Amino acid sequence: MKILTLAIFVVSYFFFIYRKDSRAQICWAAVLLLVLSRIINIGDVISFINWNVLAIFVGAMIVAQVFNYSKVPAYLADILVSKSKNVSWAILSVCFISGIISMFGENVATVLIVAPIAFAIAKKLEVSPIPFLVGIAVASNLQGTGTLVGDPLSMLVAGFIPINFNEFFWFKGRLGIFFAVQAGFAASFAVLYFLFRKYTREVNFKASVQVKTWIPTIILLLMVIALALSSIISGIADAGLICLAFAVLSLAIYRRDAKQVFREFDWETLFFLAGIFVMVGSLTKVGIIDSLAGMFGNIVGNNKLFAYLLMVWFSVLFSAFIDSIPFSLAMLPVAQSVSQGLGIEPYLLYFGLVIGASVGGNITPIGASANIVACGLLKKEGHPVGFFEFVKIGLPYTIVAVLASSTVIWFIWSN
Repeated sequence: MKILTLAIFVVSYFFFIYRKDSRAQICWAAVLLLVLSRIINIGDVISFINWNVLAIFVGAMIVAQVFNYSKVPAYLADILVSKSKNVSWAILSVCFISGIISMFGENVATVLIVAPIAFAIAKKLEVSPIPFLVGIAVASNLQGTGTLVGDPLSMLVAGFIPINFNEFFWFKGRLGIFFAVQAGFAASFAVLYFLFRKYTREVNFKASVQVKTWIPTIILLLMVIALALSSIISGIADAGLICLAFAVLSLAIYRRDAKQVFREFDWETLFFLAGIFVMVGSLTKVGIIDSLAGMFGNIVGNNKLFAYLLMVWFSVLFSAFIDSIPFSLAMLPVAQSVSQGLGIEPYLLYFGLVIGASVGGNITPIGASANIVACGLLKKEGHPVGFFEFVKIGLPYTIVAVLASSTVIWFIWSN
């Protein structure tokens, strides 16, 4: 059973890499094979799925979509860019606003929101839009990890540990992962400034985007407040219901946009997440996760620092080329088991894994969905991005961001 289960997982992973547009179909084909092989049953399929995480994903994404339709994110980006003194700061401005938006919305959506502004600036100033779009993508990938509703990876981790919305900021009497992400963002922002400092032409850009309505912004803020209050009163168990409730409210108020929301919703990622829960659950059921944890434990021995660094940088390397979601979901129980062997709380390895997996995807144009979308938009506009052209920005950004974030996590959680 172990060999067959592992073979199904590895073959599926191979197809995830080369058929990114069909991840959900591949995943559920693998689940069907697992059921037909009697490795798991229908009851396992239902029980392995973390329904609360899926509810958070659906609710948060719908609220974010309606928020995007209001034009408020584009308006804020427009204002910020119009006040930039030169092209370099204009690029940094769109990267900054991308990071802020991605804390509360999906990374791909963030790229799609800010990209038109970046193209408009680049065209007006007769400069390449490539640094704009690459900067937008990598900034959104990093900041999305800082909150419960910012990225599917955050939702997975929150469901596994579990931690609630507030505990991303303050957890067990210590600073949460949000502040480690901000340290990485600040350090990597300096890298972007260094890379883009040569763009010294002045910006003569007037804000032109008009806000349709501020009501979706109010709904988003109310959802964040509700999540924060529920965290104080209870915990993550209510987060899915809260997100779904505000999604229903958004759709009820903006019924005219409902069809567009469902048409543009990221169904692929939703079904992919559900299927990955089942696939990783099957690995756990047959004992592969325990075997992997044992191997990892043998390598690191009793060296806590080595275990941490290995978890962080292995995650960075792995996520640079393949999907971080199945990797992270498989490695979380490994981190838990290794922590038990070391006699430490698991949060050090959990947070190190998340930082490595979320930021590692920034190294290459295929490491994250936001990168793929950004490169696709550039190609469509006649500016194809070469692999190493992306790496020139993504690699130094990733190294500095991971160093800063992982150092903060070590000092906070190693004792």
